[in-house]
Amino acid sequence: MMLRLAMVQMNAVVGDLEGNTRIICGWIREAKKAKADVVVFPELAVCGYPPEDLLLMPQFLFNISRMRDRIAKVTKGIMAVVGSVIESDRPAQHSILDSGLDRRKPFNAAWVLVDGQVKRSYAKSKLPNYGVFDEERYFQQGRTSPVYCLGPLRIGINICEDIWFANGPASQQAAYGGAQLVLNINASPYHIGKTQSRERMLAVRAKANNVMVSYTNMVGGQDELVFDGNSLVMDSTGRILARAKAFKEDFLLTDLNIPSKQKGKFKRFGKEPGVDANEVRIPMIRMGWTPTWPKSGAPSVIRLTPVIEEMEEIYRALVLGVQDYVRKNAFSRVLVGISGGIDSALTALIARDALGASNVMGVMMPSPYTSRESREDARRLGKKLGIDMRNLSITGVFKTFLRVLGKSFQGCQADTTEENLQARIRGTLLMALSNKFGYLVLTTGNKSEMSVGYATLYGDMAGGFAVIKDIPKTKVYQLSRWRSEYKGSCFDRVIIPERIQERAPSAELRPDQTDQDALPPYPVLDAILQAYVEDNESMNRIVRMGYDSHVVRTVIGMVDRSEYKRRQAPVGIKITSRALGKDRRMPITNRFVSGA
Repeated sequence: MMLRLAMVQMNAVVGDLEGNTRIICGWIREAKKAKADVVVFPELAVCGYPPEDLLLMPQFLFNISRMRDRIAKVTKGIMAVVGSVIESDRPAQHSILDSGLDRRKPFNAAWVLVDGQVKRSYAKSKLPNYGVFDEERYFQQGRTSPVYCLGPLRIGINICEDIWFANGPASQQAAYGGAQLVLNINASPYHIGKTQSRERMLAVRAKANNVMVSYTNMVGGQDELVFDGNSLVMDSTGRILARAKAFKEDFLLTDLNIPSKQKGKFKRFGKEPGVDANEVRIPMIRMGWTPTWPKSGAPSVIRLTPVIEEMEEIYRALVLGVQDYVRKNAFSRVLVGISGGIDSALTALIARDALGASNVMGVMMPSPYTSRESREDARRLGKKLGIDMRNLSITGVFKTFLRVLGKSFQGCQADTTEENLQARIRGTLLMALSNKFGYLVLTTGNKSEMSVGYATLYGDMAGGFAVIKDIPKTKVYQLSRWRSEYKGSCFDRVIIPERIQERAPSAELRPDQTDQDALPPYPVLDAILQAYVEDNESMNRIVRMGYDSHVVRTVIGMVDRSEYKRRQAPVGIKITSRALGKDRRMPITNRFVSGA
């Protein structure tokens, strides 16, 4: 049998129920014009993902429920699957707001709307509660895995984490409900390698359950998260039939030739080991509407967007993260402190690609220790990027600070205090410009620096959004080289000046300073940080990997002592599998020493 499937890879805004609903209704109308039989939207498309503690507000839940009938009205002649929130997984129960009962947790759900009517919803049963996910804090666990009968076609619907479990709802819907097609809706955030791991998992599920799989993902930035899209359709052999764009909104239309399942070939519920018939049930829900197959006068459609390589994935994630954080928080322009170094150069270029050169201001703030090369490179970078560049010398202000503190510092040798003063003066100037003109300050610290605390609290950490906070220093260089050599169609050709890419990194807060005065070489530092921060390896285990024990002990000590700084840092874009912040939540007051 033939089915025309429309998948809407949309960029929802958290809390904008009216705006998201308007977009959903618009895409349903487009899907009907395209003669689609079924249109699918991402997880929590109505309220955006993740809504976090908005879900604790009864009025928020009530307002979400009001959107359902508005969306249902435009589904005449089509079936729509829309990610949202429900307060009960029972079809006849009234809203808790109306009943006067104590409010329980709602469900992360998929509304199933067919031919102008509201059918029974699906409630997510596998709630992720690791890394950036806190779904057990907000949601109840769904207990049923319905199969929806659309004429002769049996469809299983489930949500994100559900399909990652081999014995989860998808396998139950296929094995016990005879589902031929599984519609899985998602808000799956990006990190390096996530696209490949998703596709491998989906291929395993499709083949194991002899079922076609549609995977509809969200796209866009939400605080530190970036959703990459990459929605796809896979046949029962694990072959990808169609793929949507990466890091862009998309409307993916695909004609599916779905083979019929022979009667009696699927199992009766309760026969599979490990499945509790009292916990998971497979209701068969008749939709009361049958699409017309095939669609007369509608040419066959299918699209397979090529996969992009890792460096482009990372860079486009950063661009989208900046673009959406700025746009969704009602800013229009950004400020970047330009030092003449690689971190600020990459940050400014990302901002320029995200927002346009006219919406980026670079500010060079030389001190008595700023080299001639740094001044020249900052000016050259500003010209290449075509951004507005300002020069605000901090030398006079720095001298005034030293004079005011002179008596208090009498008899003390100069140390990092004087270095941090310069960083804090720069932070003050950037925040003054931000306050005066309403521009958002983008900080330029990378993951290597943030991990070991090689950053100044209220200085270079001052700002509203940390663009490369989850990018190790070695990867900063790789991204800068990749972007300078890029010849694709997403971005124009801009080359970061070669000297910026080649010079030894330096904070330039004292004469002849380099980062390696205080830190191991970055390839060594990043490898140790990968093991300790991301892989949770112990000190002794890292030493056994071949790293000097004194260096390892020093780096781990710096990481542990800097937790209080990171807790006060601005949010930044998650790129790695374990970002600093929501992914890695360590106590500030902590005497545990990592050993064997």
